[in-house]
Amino acid sequence: MPLYTLSVQEARAADLAAVREEAGEPEPVARVDELTIPGPGGSLRIRVYRPEAMAPLPALVYLFGGGWALGSLETSDGICRALANLAGCLVVSIGYRLAPEHPFPAAVEDCYAGIRWVARNAERLGADQDRIAVGGDSAGGNLAAAVTLLARDRGEPPLVFQLLVYPVTDYLPDTASMRENVDPLFFNRESVAWYWGHYLTRQEDAANPLAAPMRAPSLAALPAALVITAEFDPLRDEGEEYAERLRRSGVPTEQIRYRGMIHGFFAMAGVLDAGRNALELAADRLRHAFAAVGPGPHGTDEAQTLSSPRQSGIGDI
Repeated sequence: MPLYTLSVQEARAADLAAVREEAGEPEPVARVDELTIPGPGGSLRIRVYRPEAMAPLPALVYLFGGGWALGSLETSDGICRALANLAGCLVVSIGYRLAPEHPFPAAVEDCYAGIRWVARNAERLGADQDRIAVGGDSAGGNLAAAVTLLARDRGEPPLVFQLLVYPVTDYLPDTASMRENVDPLFFNRESVAWYWGHYLTRQEDAANPLAAPMRAPSLAALPAALVITAEFDPLRDEGEEYAERLRRSGVPTEQIRYRGMIHGFFAMAGVLDAGRNALELAADRLRHAFAAVGPGPHGTDEAQTLSSPRQSGIGDI
């Protein structure tokens, strides 16, 4: 049954059950800690994943997906564990507030507060404050993109990379992928509209770059990016258009489309080889980005590879 036909509470439960079934067995990591940090609307829960590696570690702040209304620290658990191990980095997941109880801009404010806290408390966490990246899938990709805009405009924290997995970048754009992907059994344009309806309470917010990063006047001076899209995803075209805008703005950007894949496949490593492949790709690019600004697990060769043509290219897997 499509999630958009359920109540928000029913959809949250169904979403979590599906993610747990499709993610596979959780990977063991060296350590997982849950902390409570101050947020703009009260306390925020964060979860810190540590691989078997020596501190200080580069860090990825990962923002879960779920259309700003679903999702939790639990739904991104498998992704965070895998990326911590594969990239050899600290992964911090932020338990931001959900809509419709907390509509825009609550989630953006929480995520920015979370990543700023990580940077300011890097030594306490065993993280390298000069090697921090942000990433997320779907609505989490939207929030990651928004956080990079805030970090640039407010001057902190410095970010070295953004991982955007089938991100929401615009408000219900009239794209070919949005028109074509209407199968009621999958994520479709009705799903997208349902999520936006919970997230925004004012129509004018649809033009706010923190809700729709595509509307930002400039994307210059943002961190290097990897944008992953799926062939049969209504968000495909807006993600790829955002990658192209980043490139035109001078941001080193790689965009990869996974053929035959649907929205959500990044969290389906337990049942889809492409899901695991995408995690490995993301981890590889994170390692390169971290190595480019400091010591990495594979020495200086990775820093040299960062400037190779693939970092500003477009691909299809």
